[in-house]
Order: sequence, then C-alpha cells, then structure tokens
Amino acid sequence: MVVFALMIALVGCYGGNPEATSSKEPQVLRITAGNEIPTMDSTGTLDVLSQRVINNTFEGLYRFGKDSKPIPGIAKSYEKSKDGQTYTFHLRKNAKWSNGTPVTAQDFIYAWKKSLHPDTLSAYAYLFNDIKNAAAIQDKESRLYGKVDELGVRALDDSTLEVKLEKPVPYFLSLMAFPSFFPQNEAFVERQGDKYGLETKHLIFNGPFVLSTWNHEEGWELKKNPTYWDADTVKLEKVEVKVVKDTSTAVNLYEAGHIDKVNLSADFVDQYQDSPEYSTMKKPEMYFIRMNQKNRFLNNKHIRKAIDMGWDKKEMANRILNNGSLPAFYLVPQNFVTGPKGKDFRAKYGNFNTGTVQEAKNHWKKGLKELGVKQVKLELLSYDGELSKTITSYIRNQLEKNLPGLSLTINRQPNKQKIALETKMDYELSYSGWNPDFQDPITFVDLFVSNGPYNWSDYKNPKVDQLVNEAKNEKNPAKRWSRLQKAEQILVENDTVISPMFQTGQAQLMKPYVKGFVSHPLAVEASYKWTVIEK
Repeated sequence: MVVFALMIALVGCYGGNPEATSSKEPQVLRITAGNEIPTMDSTGTLDVLSQRVINNTFEGLYRFGKDSKPIPGIAKSYEKSKDGQTYTFHLRKNAKWSNGTPVTAQDFIYAWKKSLHPDTLSAYAYLFNDIKNAAAIQDKESRLYGKVDELGVRALDDSTLEVKLEKPVPYFLSLMAFPSFFPQNEAFVERQGDKYGLETKHLIFNGPFVLSTWNHEEGWELKKNPTYWDADTVKLEKVEVKVVKDTSTAVNLYEAGHIDKVNLSADFVDQYQDSPEYSTMKKPEMYFIRMNQKNRFLNNKHIRKAIDMGWDKKEMANRILNNGSLPAFYLVPQNFVTGPKGKDFRAKYGNFNTGTVQEAKNHWKKGLKELGVKQVKLELLSYDGELSKTITSYIRNQLEKNLPGLSLTINRQPNKQKIALETKMDYELSYSGWNPDFQDPITFVDLFVSNGPYNWSDYKNPKVDQLVNEAKNEKNPAKRWSRLQKAEQILVENDTVISPMFQTGQAQLMKPYVKGFVSHPLAVEASYKWTVIEK
C-alpha cells in the first residue's frame, strides 16, 4: 500500500467481530459531532468531518479496512502492468447507487474529471497529479490546460476502468480509498446543479449508509443502504449524530444513556480514567499555528520564531489537553511511517525549535528592531469549540506575557467560516491542523510548496519546492526519504512557516455494547460498516 512499513500507534478497531455475532438489540449507534457538515460533495470537501460522513455513505474503488489498510470496495480486483504505471480495475456488477442505477467505470471518470476541470476544480486536485496528464490539465501554461478528456483514464466497458500513471506510485491504492477519488453519478449530479451535496434530496449514495436526514447545525442521521453491494455485512440500521460543541453537554448525554461514545477534554480525564469504558489513542493528526506571511510582522522570520518558541507546548499537551496528545516540535507526526531502514521518519532530525522563553525573547527583539516597531497587534483565527477556546486563551496569555509589546486577539469562527477565511488567506495567525490523506510523509511536507492548494501562508522557498518535486520523482526509497526529511527541516526549523502545537491524542468513553467501531488514523476518521450493538 505504501512505500514504507507502517508504525501506527492507534488501535483501529474496538470490540469483537460483528460478522460472528447475532444480536436482537436495536442496531442504532448514537454519537456526536462538533460541527455542521460543510458539504457532501466528495469533489468539494476539504475537512475531516465531511470526509468521515462521505466515507460511510459513499465508496471508492477501495476503502479503508479494519486495520486502515486499503481493501477492495467497488473494485473487486485489479491488474497492474509490469512497469507499475497502468492499473486495470474490475468493478462489481452488483454495485448500485441508492436510486437503483448501477455504479459504472464512467461514474469514476466523471467525478475525477470534475475535480480537475477549471470550473469545478477540487481543493484536492493535486492528489490526482500522479495520473497521466492530470498536472498538465491544471497548469494554465500547458497546452492541455482544462482539457479533462486528456486525463489518463478510460472505461474499457461499464465494469472495467483503466488508469494510466505518470510514474509508479507505491501508495496508489491508499489514494483510491480517499473520498476525492469516489465516484459520482453524472446524470443525477447534473440534474441537481449547484444544489448537489447540500441537502439529502440532492444526493444519492453507493456506500454502506445513506444520509437520510440532515438538520443543519443540529445533527443528521445515517440509515443502512439496502442497495449497497455488501449490505449483509452492515449490522447497524441507523447512526444518529447530534451536533454538540460543548464537552460537558456531551458527557451528560453519555451518562444519561443518550449517546454511546464521547470524546473527553482534559477536565474529564481524571474523573473517568479508571473506568472500563475509558481509552486513549494516539493519532497522526497534527495541529499547528499557520502564520500568514502577507502580514508584514509575520513576514519576519524572527517574529515567527519568537511566536513558535514563546509558549509552553509541553504544559499545554500534558495539562490542558491531558488526553494522550504529544507536544509537537515537528510537522510529520511520530510513529506514522518508517523508512527504508526501518526507522521512524522523526529519527533523523527529531524535534525543531525547542528553544527557551529567553531565546524567544531574543528573536522577538531582533524582529521588532528589523521592523522598526515596538508594538505588534495580531489576530488568531480559531475554531469555535470549547477546547479551542481553552487552547487559544492559553496561547494568547503565554505569548502576551513572554513577548513584550504583543497584543493578540482571538477570532472564533464555526468550522465552515473558518475554512473559508483560511482559503482566502483572510487571517493573520490561524489555529489549524492536518489529518493525513494517505500513509506517506509527503501528505504533510507538500502542504507548503509555493503553489500548493493548502499553502495558505503565502510562503515560498524554491529549495523546498525542489526537494518535494525530486521526492515525487525519486524511485530510490532512501533518497526520497532523505529529501522529504530535509524539506521538513527547512520548513519548520529554518523558515518556521508554522508553529507546531500538538500531535493529537484522544481520550474517550465508549459503551461496552458497541462492538466493531473502527477508527482510522487518516482523514476519513471512522467506519461504521463493521459496528454492531450487543447489549
């Protein structure tokens, strides 16, 4: 699946094997979410919550299995050419959309071309660049710009999809399990127009569940999809999701028996850590402060380094989060992937910018002197959840105390509005994060290439661009690994494009009757396909 062996600290599956059980209990899973779903259009999503729901209601050629490795989905099998550059996928003939129409090879081609067309360009269009001509189709200087029919895919028949690559891609099947590569039914989508993905009546599904109700800002409901090709495996009849932004409210719902799973904030860890329903997990999900270099203060390297070193990351992870999260001094997470010699990606460089408060003050003074100012006013964009408020308040207090002359205000926004501000680079500092799309370090490192779709910091370094581009084309695993490590060092240690905050840990309570709940260390987060209720 990937070029390197995995070292995932997260245990992906809870409970027993639902296929080996028979339960007469109502098969209803009740959970919460912290925000509203921004979109259900698989070509338009860029947030984890949307991807989680899409992962459970749609299915690609492959899907992530119980161990988070890609397993056959709509594709029952494939062949790969000797040079590794042509994949031929054979689709299941019993795969159907929830309106009864068959899922065909053309449904994949339509969705992929839609993702690359200039009028409907996906935020994840860059993930297609390994497919023949995809990069050129997105390049305004290329003769192929906008010519999506030149994409290296074709339907040999309704059940056979051929995909040609620019070069061998070791993690290609993992990409096929990511929502951006899921199919869409052209006839249905075109009839919906710009309403597609915004309401249940403007959606059809081909996954284990359908989104049956969607009460915006309040919650939604998933129901078992009877037309799903593997419906016999799906035991849950329904998944009820409430939008709850406050942890104490969610814990009260859990205690009252109204929900079956709850994520805990630090305030509740000590109270519940001895409970048999309590567990923690490490995730390869990273949170960091973006620094928009369009801002004249943040364009100064010393100011950025001062902000990165000017607050206590260890105290925040251990005391405020208190859920197994790790203080982060890096971009690529610990225990995510190992390299050609069996060592973790972090082994070579370890932590960056582990300086003291005094070092932060020194950088701050140098930055102020270079800018010719004594006062700096900045705004920190943040999520509007309860934990986010605690984290940003802590960081503000630390930075204002340790960096004389800094005034920091907090701008808390709902998830959808926050993402919109970030994509427009209408912010100064932003509490942001990244969950890996596939299991390879490049999913983190290429976030900050000059023309990258998620380089929301106006950062440009030709050396980083060169290293990442060479890594993408390097066939020698050791050389590829080394280039990605060097690029990360430049990004974090030398240029301090971000201030890493923490690598996510998660403390949670789950009712013992919930079996087979699968958590993924990737953007799709969770699968309900194998979950069963056994009271």
